[in-house]
Amino acid sequence: MFRSSIILKNAREDKSLDISEVSKKLKISTKYLEAIENEDKNNFPAEPYCSLIIKDYANFLGLNGEDILSLFRRDFAAPCKQKPTTLHQMSLTPQNTFKFATLISIILFFSYLVFEYIKFNRPPTLKVNWPEKSSNTLDLSGITDSEATVRINNDLIVVDPSGSFKKTINLATPEAKIVVESKSQSGKTTTVEKTYK
Repeated sequence: MFRSSIILKNAREDKSLDISEVSKKLKISTKYLEAIENEDKNNFPAEPYCSLIIKDYANFLGLNGEDILSLFRRDFAAPCKQKPTTLHQMSLTPQNTFKFATLISIILFFSYLVFEYIKFNRPPTLKVNWPEKSSNTLDLSGITDSEATVRINNDLIVVDPSGSFKKTINLATPEAKIVVESKSQSGKTTTVEKTYK
């Protein structure tokens, strides 16, 4: 039964190739090629490079890379040393706690800044409760941002700390258009209007 290392070595020698020559052409360290040919398990490269090197080496020598790799795996139960897997567990030390608290603080601070920036630069919210027309007067009310100023048909209206406002409007004509405008501190406006007939 032929071993993969012997097949590779014999194929290289049959082609009168020096191992350093193969190393230069394949750009693979001679240390690894010699380890594979001499079955020096301690110097095999780590996976997945070990399997790739076997395939490339076999293909370069005119052999079937997949077949040689299968033989190689058969020859060696654990052909290539695996890279040690280290589990980095997060231990609760004062240093890690401080880092975590600092990171959370930074995230919260920047989230607050972004929220305030968006809040400052967006138009204010405005919800108007339009009453049904029953007489020549309307009790109009609504809610907006507490920092906004409200005008109803260009009349400035007082907004309470919760953002609520209210005004009684006299309808001078049978058909009246009412325009409610809320303006934020940044100058953005939201306007709603309704025509009563």
